[in-house]
Amino acid sequence: MYYFSPCVCGCCGALRPRYKRLVDNIFPEDPEDGLVKANMEKLTFYALSAPEKLDRIGAYLSERLSRDVARHRYGYVCIAMEALDQLLMACHCQSINLFVESFLTMVRKLLEADKPNLQILGTNSFVKFANIEEDTASYHRSYDFFVSRFSEMCHSSYEDPDSRTKIRMAGIRGLQGVVRKTVNDELQANIWDPQHMDKIVPSLLFNLQQEEGIERHLDNHSLWESKTFAVRCFTIIMYSIQSQHSHLVIQQLLGHLDANSKNSARVRAGIVEVISEAAVIEASGSIGPTVLEVFNTLLKQLRLSVDYELTGSYDSFANMGSKVIKVHEERQLQEAVIKTIGSFANTLPTYQRSEVMLFIIGKIPVPVSVSCFRVEGSRMIQIMLLKSLLQVTGFQSTNILTALPTSFLDPLLSFTLMEDAEIRLLVLDILISIIDRHDNRHKFSPVRIISDISVLKLKVDKCSRQDNLFMKKHSQRLYRHIYLACKEESSVQRHFESLHTLLGLICVELANEEVVVDLIRLALALQDLALTEEALPVYNRCAIHALSAAYLNLISQLTTVPTFCQHVHEVIESRKKLVPFLLPEDVLVEKKVEGEVLFVQAKIAEMLGGSGYNTERLATPYIPQITDEDRLSKRKSIGDTVSLQLEMESRNSPEKEQRSTAEQITFETLKQAIVDSVNVEELERERRRQVVERFQTAPFEEIAAHCGARASLLQSKLNQIFEITIRPPPSPSGSVGNGHGRSHSVPVYEMKFPDLCVY
Repeated sequence: MYYFSPCVCGCCGALRPRYKRLVDNIFPEDPEDGLVKANMEKLTFYALSAPEKLDRIGAYLSERLSRDVARHRYGYVCIAMEALDQLLMACHCQSINLFVESFLTMVRKLLEADKPNLQILGTNSFVKFANIEEDTASYHRSYDFFVSRFSEMCHSSYEDPDSRTKIRMAGIRGLQGVVRKTVNDELQANIWDPQHMDKIVPSLLFNLQQEEGIERHLDNHSLWESKTFAVRCFTIIMYSIQSQHSHLVIQQLLGHLDANSKNSARVRAGIVEVISEAAVIEASGSIGPTVLEVFNTLLKQLRLSVDYELTGSYDSFANMGSKVIKVHEERQLQEAVIKTIGSFANTLPTYQRSEVMLFIIGKIPVPVSVSCFRVEGSRMIQIMLLKSLLQVTGFQSTNILTALPTSFLDPLLSFTLMEDAEIRLLVLDILISIIDRHDNRHKFSPVRIISDISVLKLKVDKCSRQDNLFMKKHSQRLYRHIYLACKEESSVQRHFESLHTLLGLICVELANEEVVVDLIRLALALQDLALTEEALPVYNRCAIHALSAAYLNLISQLTTVPTFCQHVHEVIESRKKLVPFLLPEDVLVEKKVEGEVLFVQAKIAEMLGGSGYNTERLATPYIPQITDEDRLSKRKSIGDTVSLQLEMESRNSPEKEQRSTAEQITFETLKQAIVDSVNVEELERERRRQVVERFQTAPFEEIAAHCGARASLLQSKLNQIFEITIRPPPSPSGSVGNGHGRSHSVPVYEMKFPDLCVY
């Protein structure tokens, strides 16, 4: 056996490589004293001076750390990792790649240990390393182990709750470091690949969940249905990313919604709810250039939901019993989609809302099929899209011309003529929402007689030039649709309340002197309608009287003409005593209406004229012009259509013409004609005078109605002529043959008439 003296050992130690001696010197005798800072500075200076030694320094530190871990000398382990961290922060040279390999080997050794403190220590070092921007690219480095290990730490089930929480948090920070380190490194594997995301995403979702001991994922574990967890997840995501990238999250959610179009209604509703919350979090205009695509996707889901509800199946080619459709769940989904449309609309500027309004109204179908199934489907889609449109219209536009362009107003007003009461009510609500620019709508409800409207505190501004242009262009059409809406037999209390609100808003938002006179004409026309339209139900006639009374009470106080106000007050007081059911507070029973309980047009004209109003138009009763739109919108029943066709055929049949008695021309007839011809010239002059006077004084709608009637008469005459030309009467030459053959007709243009008949 050989023995070595201490001096020999000291001599051998001096022969060790310098980098090893420098590494050994950073470790104190007592690990509690921590890293020897002076010696660490020497080691760092040496590494910077001789960067080719970095890989050896790293390998030696790794060797020492492995030995200390095996011997449970954890104080020295911490010192070794601190030294590694400082070397990494100080050295940025081409040789650092080999040193990093040693560093990652040591981190891996710590992460594989059973001690929570070692796992956290290794994670902290890796996070520091992830924040370093390396000067050179790495060709052979792999982070697959770290993705897997950090994901395992995220699911830690360590017994001690505090340690378990620390390990899970370390796992999350480690995953953040991996993503940060690899996302911009083109030489590394794509971190967004499914093999990595299938580990990272469930780990994050597991820690977002508050429930303990249950491992779940959104799709795999039905977490869309509960909504709460999914909303919380995406709320964190929306607040965590930069605002300019938020629309990408929304687009991903919309794509996921499309991919789950045939999933259960609860799943789709959960996704829609998340989209709605994400839109609320995002700033204005977050959905970027694909605004209409977002609304198109939501409207498509709305249509699909209606189809599912009607067919009872998610697939029209599948068996009806393949999946059970729950109607109440589909209804909840539809409401969620409508709410989400409103959430998106609230993030948009005014001009984009106008585009969305036009887009939605263009999607509303008009039912043309006789199939009850298709008609019901069209009706449901109409109602859902109108509800969606109502969500979009909740904004205050300073320019009514841009808020209600012709391309939007025309199709919208056409729906006020439909037979469905719910559709008509939605259209009224949409008009109210757009016209009300000063939040006055709630002040007109409930409909009541107010002795002093100042208590309503109405916000009234002077009409702008755009408002006047709008009323010049569209006022008569608005009046006509309001008048025709009052004639609907299916109208109920809410319809009349909405009509009163709409009239009140027109009065305070868009009225000038001319509009006020027209509104009074309209109110009086509604009173006449209730008197003459006996086909209307009793309630409707009383409600129209009440509507007219409440509105004239409002407009009389707004005009501030004392005599006008006095007349309205007197009529209302008379109604309170005699016929209270003609007032909005008590519309119940029917009674004959006449005399002092009616508003007198002549008195109102006289009173307004005395205050400077031009009342010539009040002398002409308001009569709405009926257009082709009205005729097409009112869909008759099959029985009405058949009876109308039979009536027209009976009128135009040749047998009818043959049965009519020919007019007899006698001597007395000729004598009377000669006598009457004396006054023909005088009558013609009078007729011409009346025509000129009519065109000078009559309102435009009356002239248009008259011209339209003449055009219709001319068209009917032309149709008769064409009918005769296409199907001429029997030829004067009679039939050909012995009487048993078929009679042949000669076209009119080939018939030969006697010379005396030819002019």
